[in-house]
Amino acid sequence: MVNTSLLQGGAEHKVPVVISKIFKDQAAEQTGMLFIGDAIIQVNGINVESATHEEVVHLLRNAGDEVTITVQYLREAPSFLKLPLGSPGPPSDHSSGTSSPLFDSGLHLNGNSTNTAPSSPSSPIANEPKYEKRWLDTLSVPLSMARISRYKTGTDKLRSNAFEVLALDGVSTGILQFYTAQESADWLRAMSTNISDLTLQNMKMANKCCSPSDQVIHMGWVNERLEGTDSSQLYKFKFLALKGSSFYIFSTPPVSTLDWVRAEKIYNLCEVLFKVHKLWLADDCWLQANLYLGIHQDFDLEDQRPYCFSVMVGHGKSHYFNVELGSELVVWEKSFQRAIFLEVQRTGSKTYVCSWQGDTLCFTVDFALGFTCFDSKTKNVLWRFKFSQLKGSSDDGKTRVKLLFQNLDTKQIETKELEFQDLTAVLHCIHSFIAAKVASVDPVFIDSQSIARRYMYSN
Repeated sequence: MVNTSLLQGGAEHKVPVVISKIFKDQAAEQTGMLFIGDAIIQVNGINVESATHEEVVHLLRNAGDEVTITVQYLREAPSFLKLPLGSPGPPSDHSSGTSSPLFDSGLHLNGNSTNTAPSSPSSPIANEPKYEKRWLDTLSVPLSMARISRYKTGTDKLRSNAFEVLALDGVSTGILQFYTAQESADWLRAMSTNISDLTLQNMKMANKCCSPSDQVIHMGWVNERLEGTDSSQLYKFKFLALKGSSFYIFSTPPVSTLDWVRAEKIYNLCEVLFKVHKLWLADDCWLQANLYLGIHQDFDLEDQRPYCFSVMVGHGKSHYFNVELGSELVVWEKSFQRAIFLEVQRTGSKTYVCSWQGDTLCFTVDFALGFTCFDSKTKNVLWRFKFSQLKGSSDDGKTRVKLLFQNLDTKQIETKELEFQDLTAVLHCIHSFIAAKVASVDPVFIDSQSIARRYMYSN
């Protein structure tokens, strides 16, 4: 029987009766199924959740030589018992020191799942095992291609010390609530690392079927902010991929070769621009950073999500994303940089049709030669400058750009004006080629310009 002098609580205290101590070698300890902090729910099938301490004690004392007790681990019990969470109580030579596990241990009696525990062995041999302990999987969530969310659905509000894991097949863990921010952060990092490792394995598998020029550089889940007056602060899960010459945006991850052509959006990597917007450094402290030069575009940064970045594309459009961890932002920044540089080196040059004063011209950005402008009909070269000769630029935000070059002989600045149908794509391409050129000469300089890496690692 349970020693009734070691029970606390009761209806008069507005809590269930709770086991406060278990003595070694007594019946309760020998079952291995009762723990300090367990609330007594039933005694021989009689519900005692609303019973007083005296009523439960009386029922136990008059239950006979054998009693069946149904218990439930009470999370609030440690504070009620004035013990730290999971504490076995004050040291005692007679106490077993057994405390409740963090989760339901899935104890089985005689091979059958039950929440009831006989408090004394039915066998004459007290030491003979009558039970089996093992963990039970109540839910299995595959982490391959899974995604994590710390935000309340449809809002910008973070859950307090909680997050949810959603599998590719739609299975969800539900909201995983933790007692401390540190505990939540540790589990979040552990699961994120696991998902990243599995994603890397999937990338390696996919790359076996791809040519060397069409390899997957990086892919993973992000949250994309939806545009519009009614949903300006709402986000939706998107799966991004950097593969070969393209940047892909999917609603669901590609699991077959055919899925790659079903992306919602596909952009050429030479014509996109990656920009870090926010890094969370400390309480109430945002770092907003611009990683591009010569191109200005304002974004509404009033949302409360940290670790944000945007990818600007052609025709002045952009996609605004958020990730769960600063380490993910670092990886995305580095991956975009690597993917763009590889594409520039593979492509070598890009040519755009342009015009000036009614003449149709062609403008070429070449990794080796720099900038060249020639007549589209005669192919005669009108002018050519190296990347190092570009000293500045300005544009009207629509179609027209002025490029300022320094003449190597006269040291004078020469202005070249051109008009493009998609000016943004051309400016992004110029930025990509110049950055790749600098990286090929001085890789350390490019690394030093990484806002995400510099500030995340220093903080």
